[in-house]
Amino acid sequence: MNDPVLVLNANFEPLNVCTTRRALGLLMTGKAEMLLNGRGYVRTVRLTIPRPSVIRLGYMINRPRPRVRLSKREIFRRDDYTCQYCGRRGGCLTLDHVVPRHRGGTHSWENLVTACPACNLKKGGRTLQEARMRLLKRPMEPRPSPLYLYGTHLGDNQDWRPFLEGW
Repeated sequence: MNDPVLVLNANFEPLNVCTTRRALGLLMTGKAEMLLNGRGYVRTVRLTIPRPSVIRLGYMINRPRPRVRLSKREIFRRDDYTCQYCGRRGGCLTLDHVVPRHRGGTHSWENLVTACPACNLKKGGRTLQEARMRLLKRPMEPRPSPLYLYGTHLGDNQDWRPFLEGW
């Protein structure tokens, strides 16, 4: 009952990912319709209800464009779990401020990068020029496409791909 279900707006725009329990509540109250059932059935004493994989709301939700939240996990994901100074992948990674905080650097997408402990120690509290280091790619805020936002759920839900790639 806690499996993820993709929720689409009335115009088929991906809105959210909710649990199967929440999706069944939306279906039973008539607020949504089921588009894909790839998970079998939920059986109650009187009913057998198909378990949804993708549902579509019956009404339009107007909302601003989503943004990717600034978090440690999202910075690692943006940088593909790679040190932005030496290119080393995986392992024990840390965050580094390109312009150090004590020198006026901000806690923003453009100033945070993934770094391995050795490069982070080498750079220290200096700027890139002072440490004689350079970045592999310029840090920037990731584009919040539906494939980026909900792509972490695609491993078990490949049937969502057509709904996510259209936007």
